[in-house]
Amino acid sequence: MSKAAEQHTLEPCDGLPAPPAAGPAVRRAAVPAPLPTPRGGSPAAGPATWPGGPQPLGARVHRGPDGVPGTNFALWAGGAEAVELCLFDDDGTETRHPLTEQTHEVWHGFVPGVLPGRRYGYRVHGRWDPWTGARWNPAKLLLDPYARAVDGDFGPPGGPLPAEVYGHVRDWPQQHVADTVRDERDSAPYVPKGVVVGDDARGGPPDEWTEDRRPKTPWAESVIYELHVRGFTMRHPGVPPELRGTYAGLAHPAAVEHLTRLGVTAVELLPVHQFAHEDHLLRRNLRNYWGYNSIGYFAPHSGYAATGTRGQQVGEFRRMVRDLHAAGIEVILDVVYNHTAEAGELGPTLSLRGIDNRGYYRLQQDPRRYADFTGCGNTLQTVRPHVLRLITDSLRYWVTEMGVDGFRFDLASALARSAHGADTGVDMLSPFLAVIAQDPVLRRVKLIAEPWDVGSGGYQVGAFPPLWAEWNDRYRDAVRDFWRGALPDARDLGYRLSGSSDLYGHGGRGPCASVNFITAHDGFTLRDLVSYERKHNEDNGEGNRDGTNDNRSWNSGAEGETDDPDVRALRRRSLRGLLATLLLSTGVPMLVAGDEMGRTQGGNNNAYCQDNATGWVDWSLSADPGWQALTDLTARLIRLRRAHPVLRAPAFFSGRARPPDGVRDLAWFTPRGEEMTESDWYAPTTALGVYLSGRDLPQRDPRGAPVTDDTFLALLHAGPAPLPFTLPGPPWAAGYELLLDTSREDQEAPPGARYPAGAPIELPERSVLLLRALTAADLRQKTE
Repeated sequence: MSKAAEQHTLEPCDGLPAPPAAGPAVRRAAVPAPLPTPRGGSPAAGPATWPGGPQPLGARVHRGPDGVPGTNFALWAGGAEAVELCLFDDDGTETRHPLTEQTHEVWHGFVPGVLPGRRYGYRVHGRWDPWTGARWNPAKLLLDPYARAVDGDFGPPGGPLPAEVYGHVRDWPQQHVADTVRDERDSAPYVPKGVVVGDDARGGPPDEWTEDRRPKTPWAESVIYELHVRGFTMRHPGVPPELRGTYAGLAHPAAVEHLTRLGVTAVELLPVHQFAHEDHLLRRNLRNYWGYNSIGYFAPHSGYAATGTRGQQVGEFRRMVRDLHAAGIEVILDVVYNHTAEAGELGPTLSLRGIDNRGYYRLQQDPRRYADFTGCGNTLQTVRPHVLRLITDSLRYWVTEMGVDGFRFDLASALARSAHGADTGVDMLSPFLAVIAQDPVLRRVKLIAEPWDVGSGGYQVGAFPPLWAEWNDRYRDAVRDFWRGALPDARDLGYRLSGSSDLYGHGGRGPCASVNFITAHDGFTLRDLVSYERKHNEDNGEGNRDGTNDNRSWNSGAEGETDDPDVRALRRRSLRGLLATLLLSTGVPMLVAGDEMGRTQGGNNNAYCQDNATGWVDWSLSADPGWQALTDLTARLIRLRRAHPVLRAPAFFSGRARPPDGVRDLAWFTPRGEEMTESDWYAPTTALGVYLSGRDLPQRDPRGAPVTDDTFLALLHAGPAPLPFTLPGPPWAAGYELLLDTSREDQEAPPGARYPAGAPIELPERSVLLLRALTAADLRQKTE
């Protein structure tokens, strides 16, 4: 221990320093470096700061009094004692402007002559009193929560976060009280800065995102494709090297062509808000690849920009959205409003913590500590008006100014927790959900909840209100279990294949509330799901402890990659069956980028820090005939879905017999060709038939006429050997035409075979067959 550290040794009382009656004394780092002297010798140096106005928040370029151009700066900092605006020249020289005007806790000022491209941050003054949750520290330059562009990164490349970016003395010898000791060193040289963005940087005229220019794909017709902006094109040979891994790369014709060939209607982008890399990853020479560590809710992540980071990223992102819209593809953002990159009390001070820690975060009864419903150290306090305003202003900005079409909310249950303390429940009447429901902009876009968090009572699948769709992990688990032979009976599978009416058949919701998925960014890829029984996350540097152990996977007879032709063929067959199940199920299907071409992560089921070939899409697979056939099958299934309303019903089937022949709109059959009985649902099975009638669909066309379609019979068989299956006889059909057989390697054309009703057929092992039900008139027409 150094002499300086000895002088500041704390006397513990039950493990904590004892505060004096008037509050704890400020404790400073040993021999702190002095703050840099601002240009002009005082914080007030520089051009005059005019009063400006409190609206809108953030930095907005406009003309001030007498038409003088400049920028209005406005920052909510409720409990602060003073706020300094810090402007930075290109050489890093800092000029400070005290914001002396305050309106309803918003500090504001207009600085003439500040134009787009200027970098800035804030220093916020107030009490340092961690025992009451107060953590103001003007030595720390803070990122504006409303910054629309960010330039730079935290610390020098290739190393851990610098100690200077922490509001407390990170390396204090007594770590149990380190968060109570204020660090006086200046963080400005080590943190990114906000960038003033003008409206002309947005990349289009103000009316660019009028409703008639959006694809506006109905939920029932949607097919979602989850992808990572960087990982999708980093290895794409058709994208120029300088554009790979960027917004411009995703908008490149070579990337868009793949999306349109598949037929997907929306891309769901992993987080593109500005994010930071965690210190524990940097110390292992890794990076946060997925981006679930947001620090700027208005700024496109600068690391994905090809054109520059001084505001150019804003226009580049908008042009990407415009090009995807032109191809008929919607853009959905995965957003992380449940926590920020500042982590818990031992985390860095980057933005909100230094602006008003108590105002932005949920704190425990001991306000030194954070309520953590996210597993990431903190949780935003979404019952406070200014936090709700930050979130909804951000959402509206991305819709109205950046052009996006919807959002997937990471750990959405954390956003809906009620008001009081750390022991709060999830409330479907919460302020957050109420604000979204009444917002005239947000209630019109696609809203998807990840309906859980890590806190008690956080699992809320099926509980979100109307307007919201949900990631349905019960669909994922049931389908995985069926195909690996682990379902105890058929009940759960029946609900999942038909839209999950047990979860969403209430409160005005329908099957489109269920986002059906088998894989997602977290977990195995589809290929790994049939290639590994255990996770292999050693490259993450955490001793293979990270990532779930509940994979519900099957390695097909060999762990990992193998040269065994039988195992390889079995895996491809299993993938075809899984994709067919997903795209023939009622609900909204979600694919993961690369699953349609056999992408593998080598058994890593938590590739959040693998910004390398492990996490990127391997486009060389598209040249392999075996994997190309899988891509072709995926595209064909999507075309089938688009062509047939019965395969994408917006309302639940009733299952009731319809006159005059008693045929149901949804019926379930055993291999005997008989309708399933109550006892059949409770019995284990490897095979079942799903009958979907297009005769009486519960929907109408725009003129009010009934919608009709073909009638289909889907046969699913997960068993290891062929199985006799008797096709349902009259009145269900007069015959059947085989449209799809996933046991075949060649999927270029439908098989076309015809079978009489009531005939036995051999159902191949581990396969899905789709047959079109024929009427007597269909059969006569064929013979004629």
